[in-house]
Amino acid sequence: MTRRLASAHELSERLAELSAPGSFSDAELEGLPDPVRRYLGEAIAPGTPLGTSARFRMRGSIKLGRRWVAFRARQVLAPHHGFVWAGRAAGVIVGSDRYVDGQGAMDWKLLGLIRIMHADGSDLSRSAAGRAGAEAVWVPTALLPRFGVTWTATDPEHLTASYRLDDTRLDIHHVLGDDARVRLVVFDGWGDPDNASGWGQHPFGFEVTGYSTFDGVTIPSAGRAGWFYGTDRWSEGEFFRSEITEYHLVTGTSR
Repeated sequence: MTRRLASAHELSERLAELSAPGSFSDAELEGLPDPVRRYLGEAIAPGTPLGTSARFRMRGSIKLGRRWVAFRARQVLAPHHGFVWAGRAAGVIVGSDRYVDGQGAMDWKLLGLIRIMHADGSDLSRSAAGRAGAEAVWVPTALLPRFGVTWTATDPEHLTASYRLDDTRLDIHHVLGDDARVRLVVFDGWGDPDNASGWGQHPFGFEVTGYSTFDGVTIPSAGRAGWFYGTDRWSEGEFFRSEITEYHLVTGTSR
């Protein structure tokens, strides 16, 4: 008997966990380096529920081969458990990327009928775990020390958030602007961006181009992302440009 695979919707519902008891105050920041206090204090308004997951929608363009195509997507992100990103690209390509229960996978179909991409396995899972960590900047309440995140700062602008997601150690580097808002997220991502040289670690970056406030959190709401950030291959490695259009922290009243 073939076991039915959970749908993207079912997996999304599992990730949409309720917030922790209480709300944000300066007490959450005690003992942190000053630049980290500035960042989290700017990103989270006093009284905001301690959400560890969020639902949001985005739009933008994604690079398929050498061609940029428009997309719209919805996502549930729980940085300590995973994500489901479900969307439509070029009007006719439908599917999802996900990381749930320690397993990453991609499934995309033409017109919802003809499979054009499927991937899973240990390499993809490790890569997807890194993505979940990098995207945690969209759920700053989940980056508080109470949730097992360790912060360090090398100077007033450069911060690192570290934690484990299942078997993967995550060290996500943040670069702040003068306003204490994140302008850049970079990390060594696990991937095969050339589709030829095999899996390995490569510099990955998310460059912020816009900010918005939703549900008590101020987050990067627009930006561009891709492989080889900080090298002369960044222009070819960039493959994702996005804008968040709707956002909700998951709380006791918003699930």
